[in-house]
Amino acid sequence: MATPERTDPDILPAHQRREQIQRLIGERGFVRVSELRDAFGVSGVTARADLDLLESAGTLQRVHGGAVPAAPASGRPLRESSFEEALASSVLPKQQIGALAASLVTSGQSIILDVGTTTLSIAHALLARAELTDVVIITNGLSIALALEPAIPRFTVIVTGGSLRPLQHSLVEPLAATVLSQVHADLAFIGCNGVEAGRGVTNINLPEAGIKALMLAAATRAVVVADASKLGQVHLGQVGPLRAFHTLVTDAAAGEAVLLPLREAGLTVLRPE
Repeated sequence: MATPERTDPDILPAHQRREQIQRLIGERGFVRVSELRDAFGVSGVTARADLDLLESAGTLQRVHGGAVPAAPASGRPLRESSFEEALASSVLPKQQIGALAASLVTSGQSIILDVGTTTLSIAHALLARAELTDVVIITNGLSIALALEPAIPRFTVIVTGGSLRPLQHSLVEPLAATVLSQVHADLAFIGCNGVEAGRGVTNINLPEAGIKALMLAAATRAVVVADASKLGQVHLGQVGPLRAFHTLVTDAAAGEAVLLPLREAGLTVLRPE
């Protein structure tokens, strides 16, 4: 990504600098604090203060390492929801996805379960399948690992390790890649914030997007799980192109208009009737 033209901070007033920041975000969809610091000759503290002020004015949304455009008034907010907030919303769609995704698992398989409330529903649905045995489950979600504990020793549960993100109770880098680079699973169930035919599977948080990409590479077959509200959406961090995924499992609310381009791109779509 090209760096914006260097500007003399002695000539450019703060309000003009912020106008240029807003324009850059509108053009690119994302700017980094480090880029703003170098472009305008200001400190990182000043660059962050500019972004904070513009966020307060509703013109952008702060994300890890920089900022993206603010969501339109009628759209969904770009702020990352906490695990508990997500758990309280869309309960039925998550249950539908969880049951359908869990039906893809057979005894003796190894699977990766990404962090998230939708994948937690998969964990609960796997627990309910009393006939399943000798399943190895690898996860970076602490809530998922705890939910699966009653199934031991019927299931083997492996936690990736790594640095804890309290918002999602997830484990990310450093160290998470160490486990994921040493395993190969039959199936990976990967959550996300967006699935779009041209831009693939994306996530709002960069550290988690990186771990999801490692999970994708560590599995023979990858299944993306996303409720209808995430279809057609594009977010900051790319997990992988659509061709890297075999199947999408979504809920009954997903309409044919949004599913058609995904099917045309080669994705198998599973949806409750």
